[in-house]
Amino acid sequence: MKYTKSKMETLVSENPELKKRLKTLMKDMELEKNFALKALYHSEVTDNGPYQSAYQDLDLL
Repeated sequence: MKYTKSKMETLVSENPELKKRLKTLMKDMELEKNFALKALYHSEVTDNGPYQSAYQDLDLL
């Protein structure tokens, strides 16, 4: 699986919990949105993360 910014943005926009976590990451860690998206990808999507199947389903659209 490969990180794609546009897919992550779509996934975050469709999931209120991820949107909340993204804002928290940006604020608490003082990260720019692009870096926060990558951090969220690695923590919530990869390695059988809770949003892995939702991320993969975006390929089907």
